[in-house]
Amino acid sequence: MQQLKLSTLSANHIEEISSTKNEPSWLKEYRKNSFSVYQDLPTEVSPLYKKYSDANRMDPDQVILSLSSDKSVPDFLKERLSEIKDSISIVQIGSNVQQINVPEDLKSKGLVISSIDEAMKDHSEIIRKYLEKTDPKEDKYTALNNAFFNTGVFIHVPKNLTLDKTIHIVSSLPLDGNSVISRNVLVCEESSKVRIVQELYAPKATKQQAYLELLNVDVGPNSELEMTTLQAMDQNAINFSTRRSDVRQDSKIHWYLGLFGALLSRYKIDNYLIGTGASVSDSEVIFGNKNQSFDITSNMHHIAPSTIGHVNEKSVLKDTAKSLFKGMIRIHEKATHSQSFLSGRSILLDKGTKSDSIPGLEIFTNDVKATHAASVSQLDEEQIFYLGTRCLDKGEAERIIVEGFLEPLSRKMSFQVRAWIAYLIECKWLGRDLTIKSDEQLNAIVEVEQARYRETDQLETHYKYR
Repeated sequence: MQQLKLSTLSANHIEEISSTKNEPSWLKEYRKNSFSVYQDLPTEVSPLYKKYSDANRMDPDQVILSLSSDKSVPDFLKERLSEIKDSISIVQIGSNVQQINVPEDLKSKGLVISSIDEAMKDHSEIIRKYLEKTDPKEDKYTALNNAFFNTGVFIHVPKNLTLDKTIHIVSSLPLDGNSVISRNVLVCEESSKVRIVQELYAPKATKQQAYLELLNVDVGPNSELEMTTLQAMDQNAINFSTRRSDVRQDSKIHWYLGLFGALLSRYKIDNYLIGTGASVSDSEVIFGNKNQSFDITSNMHHIAPSTIGHVNEKSVLKDTAKSLFKGMIRIHEKATHSQSFLSGRSILLDKGTKSDSIPGLEIFTNDVKATHAASVSQLDEEQIFYLGTRCLDKGEAERIIVEGFLEPLSRKMSFQVRAWIAYLIECKWLGRDLTIKSDEQLNAIVEVEQARYRETDQLETHYKYR
């Protein structure tokens, strides 16, 4: 498959993809059906959200797709890869799965980390099940991903396996200007526990490059998944992600999302709480500057009784950045005794910024607790003045206010994730390139966070028994 603009894709290219990859006939038909849906759908399906969407900022004449891309590791990523070389990890450069590191003892216990192409051969029934679970009619870019994915990651955590170490997924767009459509599948079997950190990067480019992701997650009964996504892409890049999770009985998912890079970030997360006692918490931090645009959708579908869902989104915007937060709590007829909370809050640092929050509730039963909240505000001039009397200039005062704004949300995260978030915010504030490191400076941040929590714990214990 030669390099093709997104605007020129056709059904003939699906034939070429399936033939080159030697795919089964069902997958070829799946791609074709999805492509026909993609052609018919508008960029935003919902008429309510249509006037707010910036999805058309992705230029289909600039986004180039190919089955193969440059395998070279960008210079800015080499240090980071050397830091995690001994960790459980999978590295994706463009459409190439560059490196997979799984210790032999974990392989023997059944942990599988592979490319989607390898998984299609070795675990075809599992892959087919999750590919067909995603309805292309829900969203234009879901249909695009189903039709033309050219890479992907598959992770399978077997029953009763608890991983003490983090799995790292590092994905970067290639140096040759090609874009990536990644089909990712994550399955956690019963009574398993895993922590995953996904890092997204893009090299500096004069034209738009896109990382488009479709992720299916299935968390088995009594299992726990913590997944952190840190997006630090170049500001000419495009990042779309559509995610669906099925959360079964007494299982838990903790989503942590930190969006800092890309010209346009569009995330749509649907959590289906299908088992009694299932729980999902979704915490999202956004820091935008220049002309960045962020479009976030988080939906909680309470299908089984006694389920719990929490969504907290906070965005900080500078210059002419924009954010749009959309969310829906949907509690079905049989989901009695469920609890759900949805919140979207923004702080605007400059007059040119804009933020919209559109939370919603659909409740079809009684005996539940559900609420939503939204706020958009500018900096409080009285707070700026007060901090100025403490010998802080305006920039320092703004930074302290922003840190205080994000503190309640980031408190739910691990020390390491809090440190990464703090480091990326500092990079944005000072205009440095975005990357994640484990150097002495970052370790110092971790130490501060740990000390802060030890002090808090001591105070709480003191007053508890007083």
